[in-house]
Amino acid sequence: MKVKKYKLIVGFFSLLLLLGVACTDDLDTIPLDEDELVAEIVYGSELGPYQESIAKIYAGLAISGNSAGDGDPDVAGVDGGSQASFLRGLWNLQELPTDEAHCAWGDAGIPELNNMTWGSGNVFIKGFYYRLYYQINLANEFLRQTTDDKLSSRGVDESTKAVITQYRAEARFHRALAYYYLLDMFRNVPFVTEENEMGKDAPIQKSADEVFDYIESELLDCEEDMLDPIVGYDNANYGRAHKAANWALLSRLYLNAEAYIGEPKYSESITYSKKVLDAQYELESVYGNVFKADNHNSKEMIFPIRYEGDDTQTWGGMTFLLSSTIPSDMQTEVNAVGAWQGNRARSSLLETFEQESDKELDARFSMLELEYTENVEIESPSLFKDNGIPVVKYYNVYSDGTYPPSNIAYTDFPLFRLGEIYLNYAEAVLRGGSGGDETTALQLINDLRARAYGENSSLATITSSDLTLDFIFEERGRELFYEAHRRSDMVRFGKFTGSSYIWPWKGGVQEGRSVDSYRDVYPIPSDDMGSNLNLEQNEGYK
Repeated sequence: MKVKKYKLIVGFFSLLLLLGVACTDDLDTIPLDEDELVAEIVYGSELGPYQESIAKIYAGLAISGNSAGDGDPDVAGVDGGSQASFLRGLWNLQELPTDEAHCAWGDAGIPELNNMTWGSGNVFIKGFYYRLYYQINLANEFLRQTTDDKLSSRGVDESTKAVITQYRAEARFHRALAYYYLLDMFRNVPFVTEENEMGKDAPIQKSADEVFDYIESELLDCEEDMLDPIVGYDNANYGRAHKAANWALLSRLYLNAEAYIGEPKYSESITYSKKVLDAQYELESVYGNVFKADNHNSKEMIFPIRYEGDDTQTWGGMTFLLSSTIPSDMQTEVNAVGAWQGNRARSSLLETFEQESDKELDARFSMLELEYTENVEIESPSLFKDNGIPVVKYYNVYSDGTYPPSNIAYTDFPLFRLGEIYLNYAEAVLRGGSGGDETTALQLINDLRARAYGENSSLATITSSDLTLDFIFEERGRELFYEAHRRSDMVRFGKFTGSSYIWPWKGGVQEGRSVDSYRDVYPIPSDDMGSNLNLEQNEGYK
């Protein structure tokens, strides 16, 4: 499904999809103009309008609004390119507070993420929070407008209904995905589905346990109606949510269950990891090709956020990841729009690789551009070029070295890929989950490492005595760095807050310091707290 830029037409009722009249200043839902008509006229009996509606949900993961260059952003009150972007928001909140990344820009809210000193007014937290609810809005409205009764009343034939049934399952997956990130980052959150009457009452707040149960039940229930796993490039369906994407999200959800709700579900994580492993996905033979402009061909890709050059032009998303990390001397080589150079790796990421005696042979380590590094330590947090380590993980270049039609991003972001599932399986086994075994876990980890070390794969092999939870934590850092996993991983391993693990600038001081445990989750934005009396702020932020 090719993501396009367009205005979604859904009708006048869409203005109050989720948070009620009191919150519409903070959450810009779907704009109305003289060209937009009520739903009964717009949808009709043909498939096209339903395709456009589901495509808008997918587009919300890639671009910020309805116009090129982030004009007309979906979420009001924040910058379209930097704060309303799903991927840019996800990356900032998952990477900047961790041992992996540091941003030298002084934009309001960025230093607080770097230093783990944010409050409920942080604009990047607000932007991502409302982006997630915008995605929920879209899914809820699509589901309202595609009930069997409404389709029948519009004269939709049975073959078209069958396709729309798949779209409904995909909308439910997207809604579950948005609630997953809300659970991961905020825990106890406002809750609304298509069953809520629009604009009547402010949403109630549900506990982490209730949100977890809802995500689980939705994914289990909608799986049957989703497409079978899509392995490799399928022009008609690549990028759509399918059964393996569902299983991958369940694998991740269950792996984190003990952190989220205090209840271990590692056996369940193994179950759904195995379903993905049995689906004929394959590790890309060259690690770096997972992050290049033709990564849509990779059989490792489970669920990407698609980027299609001019059709998905944005200053967020992959343009951000391409341009914000590279040194200026590599701009042409990477084929980025520009070398912004704001994001650098902390020395602690280098130390993650230095656990390996043969790190120079690791293709993953080569993405740390040490030759462009004057000082691996970040001594002055606002210096763009001289402090920290440039990281070049993403290339807007094909794997054969040729370039796509333009320097606007064509590289897809791997929201779920097979490498993560290997690591999930191994960790869940080590944490005591049943249904898996340590022999398979060891083989999966050695397969990942063999891919990274290439012709020197024999040097990468570990033994069963090496395979510990501490090793898995470090290996996740080496395999998944800069892919927006790190904060969640650190929380799950008990290394994000507290004093058990200290890295440079943790807590806002160069040598690092202990941080209170309440920062394992983010605060509900102050805007929403002020407009919805049903909400209770997360502990530590009251």
